[in-house]
Amino acid sequence: MAQLIYALDLNIVFVALPEIGSDLGFPGQTQQLVVSAYVVFAGGFLLLGGRAADLLGRRRMFVLALALYAVSSLAGGLAPNAETIIIARAVQGVGGALLLPATLSLINTLFEEGPGRNRALAVWGGAGASGLTIGALLGGVLTENFGWPAVFFVNVPLAGLVAAAALVVIPRDAARGERRRFDLPGALTVTGGSTSLVFALVEGPELGWGNPMVVGALVLAVALLTVFAVVEARSSDPLMPFRLFRNRSLAVGVSVTFVYMATFGVLPYFLTVLMQTVHGYSALQTGLAFLIPSVAIATGTQAGERLATRIGNRATLLIGFVVGVAGTVGLAFGFDADAGYGLLVPGLVVSGVGQGIVWTAMWITSATGTPAHEQGVANGIASTTLNIGNAIGLAVFTVIADLGTEGRTGQSLRAATADGEFLVVLLTAAGMLVGLLVTVCLRNRPAVPAPVPHEVAADEAQVACR
Repeated sequence: MAQLIYALDLNIVFVALPEIGSDLGFPGQTQQLVVSAYVVFAGGFLLLGGRAADLLGRRRMFVLALALYAVSSLAGGLAPNAETIIIARAVQGVGGALLLPATLSLINTLFEEGPGRNRALAVWGGAGASGLTIGALLGGVLTENFGWPAVFFVNVPLAGLVAAAALVVIPRDAARGERRRFDLPGALTVTGGSTSLVFALVEGPELGWGNPMVVGALVLAVALLTVFAVVEARSSDPLMPFRLFRNRSLAVGVSVTFVYMATFGVLPYFLTVLMQTVHGYSALQTGLAFLIPSVAIATGTQAGERLATRIGNRATLLIGFVVGVAGTVGLAFGFDADAGYGLLVPGLVVSGVGQGIVWTAMWITSATGTPAHEQGVANGIASTTLNIGNAIGLAVFTVIADLGTEGRTGQSLRAATADGEFLVVLLTAAGMLVGLLVTVCLRNRPAVPAPVPHEVAADEAQVACR
């Protein structure tokens, strides 16, 4: 359920943006801040969230994150002005940054390496795929029938119920043994640097890459992340121990998450533009159109678990990328101003299955070989790379997609938009080939069947992985 809430919140606000802008007086371009505030703070605080899960307790951070979600969602729904709703979305982003690594580290410590963990991650991945579709559908239904505040209020009971269930179902955090430092200098520099970097990448396409705010954010990001690297190299108990990257599974897994979100991860954005801007779909019609790829992705996540258990992570990732490349090339031919939805369906299905296989396998890979007491920071590293990959992918590909659209209007603009996106989708398929090359570096170690620890029953992890 926690992953469902996290994924749902990524999409549910999109369809409500026009109403939010009209009601609260947002100019058209600044409506994007409602989305950007969430993305920037979620991306900037992920590594800190992973460290907090390791040091302060995974269940504790899980419940705190859900509480932040509930409170900020209530504030967002009651927001009387633009400033309040942007702040509420920023706090939601912090909640997401605490929730994602806490959820993953709970799964990776409640389940030992092997079939049990693989199945849990497949359920978690399937919940994420469902959340993206439900977010688009639910956002359209709630906005049309109850107004934009409903897309915020829906989170309040959901987050509250999951937090309450977690206190009952998930085992208490173990007492801390050896006392470890939080590494405040490292936490401040990496959070500030990551937040500045994501801000620049998200706002660059909107404001222009020469905008003083964007340039300043990039300079600040480079400076802070450089200081962070120096601090971590000298610290006796660093926030992000560089020795973790000696684990080839983590190094390859993190690299794959970057490639995944820079390629597979940008496709929903361009599909939404195609459906709404080129073909004129309503928000509800767009949500319904995403049902097919979401089912395909969810199917792929389950296939990824079975493959990883039987043939190992390396072979599974290779299969996923091959299927993804083939499907994405086919999908590109549906990006035509005169093409109907039916031409997209074969590519959506094949690409979606490949996407789901890679999604499950890359998280299994990232968690393999990392000690339990460092699962939080390892998942924080992978989650941070995921967000940065998505931000960089969107920043680069939106510029490419818009190259031929300047000065065009009407049908000419729609045709140019579709043509630009056709090229972008082919380039994402080429990017997936990079994922293939990275995966070759992984040792193929089939998962060793391992029983779930006797003190952890299967239902104790359902709250975290659904």
